[in-house]
Amino acid sequence: MAAAAPGVNPLRGVKAAIIDLDGTMLHTMPDFQVAINRMLAETGLQPLSVAQIELMVGKGSEHLIRSVLAVYAGAAEVEQRFPAAMKAYQRHYLDINGEHSTLYPDVAAGLDALRAHGLRLACVTNKPVSFARPLLEQKGLAGYFEVLYGGDSLAQKKPHPLPLLQVCRDFALDPAQVVAIGDSSNDAQAARAAGCPVLTVPYGYNHGESIHDTDSDGIVDTLLHAADLIRLHNQIAN
Repeated sequence: MAAAAPGVNPLRGVKAAIIDLDGTMLHTMPDFQVAINRMLAETGLQPLSVAQIELMVGKGSEHLIRSVLAVYAGAAEVEQRFPAAMKAYQRHYLDINGEHSTLYPDVAAGLDALRAHGLRLACVTNKPVSFARPLLEQKGLAGYFEVLYGGDSLAQKKPHPLPLLQVCRDFALDPAQVVAIGDSSNDAQAARAAGCPVLTVPYGYNHGESIHDTDSDGIVDTLLHAADLIRLHNQIAN
């Protein structure tokens, strides 16, 4: 789907929102760093910095662990080490899941406002659902979402449009009625391919790239800003 034509309101008639998790609702990078570096320590490898890990996060756990191993080894050795490394990473992540993560500003207020405006809510993340569900529960966010899909819930993950299209089917809504809100090009590309409008936040993990270079329908400072923008556009449309 191309960007909306001049004069067309992409947020008009929005009735639901699909919200990303890591880098959008929660600052989870400290959890990633602790789990990854504990995994590396098991195999005698040197730890990685947050700056290094930030460039690897966002495309699912398999991509993350392969990217981590690629710092130390060639492609063949990465594949050889991958099963044990993945198992160790999952064990360590589950041990500390959420302990070092914090809510971004106005997340709860934004979710409250979105629901107050009558929007149905789904969370779609590339994080495994076994990590995502307890994390949302721990941070008091689980009750906001009717639907949760992790990176291993469906046959494809973002930037493929399948998870977003599945939410649209779950809600019995046209993609044009479902806005995606995220922090990276993965979210924007998935939304464009699905035919959903998309808003992006500037503070998350976008593979080291500026969010201003990402094709979206607007950059919002917080989820509360997103809720206010959606409400305003719907009022104008009506």
